[in-house]
Amino acid sequence: MQETSPIEQDAAAAAPGSRPTTLTERFKSLRVPVALLQVGGLVAAIGILMGYFQYKNQFFFTSTNILELVRSMSTLAILALGETLVIIAAEIDLSVGAMYGFSAMAFGLVWMHGISFYLAFPLGLLFGVGLGFVNAFFTAIVRIPSFIATLGMYSLAQGLTYLISGSLSINPAYANPPVNSGELTVFQNLTHGNLPFNTPFQIVWLIGVGIVIWLLLHRSLFGFRLTAIGGSHEAARLAGLPVARYIFFVFMISGLLAALAGILDFSFIGAMQPNSGISLTFPVFAAVIIGGASLSGGRGTVLGTLLGTLLLAVLADGLSLLAVDPFVQLIFVGSVTIIAVALDRWANLLRASTGA
Repeated sequence: MQETSPIEQDAAAAAPGSRPTTLTERFKSLRVPVALLQVGGLVAAIGILMGYFQYKNQFFFTSTNILELVRSMSTLAILALGETLVIIAAEIDLSVGAMYGFSAMAFGLVWMHGISFYLAFPLGLLFGVGLGFVNAFFTAIVRIPSFIATLGMYSLAQGLTYLISGSLSINPAYANPPVNSGELTVFQNLTHGNLPFNTPFQIVWLIGVGIVIWLLLHRSLFGFRLTAIGGSHEAARLAGLPVARYIFFVFMISGLLAALAGILDFSFIGAMQPNSGISLTFPVFAAVIIGGASLSGGRGTVLGTLLGTLLLAVLADGLSLLAVDPFVQLIFVGSVTIIAVALDRWANLLRASTGA
């Protein structure tokens, strides 16, 4: 029997009557970028969830609920944008929740013990940067896997928070001696500023942070190099890229944004608990992965992270309106995260097979 040559096989595959036989071949024939599929899937999922929750509870699409949803999303999104940079660098930061709590608590205590608010605020941000620096040192210099280094920092920062606070909550409005009334007003206005339509002022902070991270990641040499480093640390070193320096940058930015989110929530709530932030680590990680960032590094976007955060915010808000048990909500978030990681693995295989 005469064998078919490779040229003849290619011609047969390109013939009008031929059809892709596998799912991968079908996507390849469509020429649709995988990133576009991920964004489209997220938008569709958010739309479906919103429609379902509105159907089940007419309060969902009221202005009061939507504004609260956006406000709660802003904290998670600011944290997640910092985590996005870390994951693009092929690292992971599990300490963001603890850094959030420690930085806000340390800021509050410094301010309430006589330091001017205008000095205490930047000091609070520097506390977060410092913890991020320690994470980077053990990851880039000591060469401890970032999973272990940041898990240790999570415990360390949480312990420090309980230690400096005496396991007690703090409230600047009831400080003894009292803080300067003008400074207290400035502190409260960080998140209670007046905006049209009662829009939460925290959304202004989120927009500002989002623009800065977008420019840094998608419109600068820093972002280009960071993506290359995340793709392969060894290849980046051979190309002469300062891998360790970039790892320091992303961990310090993650710490900075964790501190900012903590102080903003402190301003909105008016008080800070020593255990604040410990429940945020997993949702932050989940939002970034759901948003399309790859656990293997080298890929992630600001838009994807914001959509991932919005999906989790809609899910949490809708389930709360339906009076679903909080523990069941954790099951939903965990399930969505597992599905997102599975889709990430599938997308990597699809990219490898299609050359996308």
